[in-house]
Amino acid sequence: MITLRDVHKRYRTAHGSHWVLRGLTLVFPPDKNVAIIGVNGAGKSTLIRLIAGVDTPTRGEIRRDARVSWPIGLTGGLLDTFTGRQNARFVCRIHGFDDDVEGRVAYVRDFSELGEAFDDPVSTYSAGMRTRLSFSLSLAFEFDMYLVDEVIAVGDTAFVKKSRKAFVQLTQRAGMVMATHSEPLVKTFCDAAVWLRQGEAHWFDSVSEALAEYNKSLPQ
Repeated sequence: MITLRDVHKRYRTAHGSHWVLRGLTLVFPPDKNVAIIGVNGAGKSTLIRLIAGVDTPTRGEIRRDARVSWPIGLTGGLLDTFTGRQNARFVCRIHGFDDDVEGRVAYVRDFSELGEAFDDPVSTYSAGMRTRLSFSLSLAFEFDMYLVDEVIAVGDTAFVKKSRKAFVQLTQRAGMVMATHSEPLVKTFCDAAVWLRQGEAHWFDSVSEALAEYNKSLPQ
């Protein structure tokens, strides 16, 4: 379970400060797949980063009573000077997955379909190759709750199909929090939703109701 208590987030810029999130108090149960919806700039990615621990709240508390993934598709944590293989081994060790390291590395290599590039420095990868590696790394480890920021599949048609199948299996065995603009993804994968609006969070047990309220708020 992930619990947020009175969470605020402010970013300072050259033009002053901007409160992205104000007073969020939420509970994400481990048996729910929750969508985070809202317009651009509403704070969806910010909330995902806060839950992951990649960023910290300005005020408030976030408690994680579960093993929570890093955001699926996040490529910022990859080390450019390391190869894909070395990155996979590094992730295994820093996250405490010391059991069967080589088996997990082999899974990442096979799933990512990077071929010989798996042993090339990540600095030589295209954006798509980086995302494939990051996506495959996320699937190689078991978490109680997975965090998703938009990306659930990349690449050609065959790889997207394989990725979606793996993602469906993932959502059947663990909880998930997904930030997305896609209505079809919300309806397919989620059974509850959080609508971020003007820095505040509104919880809905029904994704259909959440989407209806969100769509009504958009300019016609």
